[in-house]
Amino acid sequence: MRGSEIKPGERVKNVSFTDDTLSVDLIDGRTIVVPLVWYPRLFDATSEQRQNWQASAAGYSIHWPEIDEDLSTAGLLRGAPAAEGVWARP
Repeated sequence: MRGSEIKPGERVKNVSFTDDTLSVDLIDGRTIVVPLVWYPRLFDATSEQRQNWQASAAGYSIHWPEIDEDLSTAGLLRGAPAAEGVWARP
């Protein structure tokens, strides 16, 4: 499947938050913006915990060690929310 291949430009450059969104800047210039409510661990985390992220898997995923959360750029590009009880959020 050629469409699902990982592309070098899809590596993480920066991560930022607003009160209700997660934004991931990629090295190719794109920015992915998703609702923070899609990721309950991040939604419930403190601002300090959210800012403590690390690029992992050669830059194709993001890890938050304090809250044990991992997101891939591929999943974010697909618009894939977390599976566990996400829609139960207010």
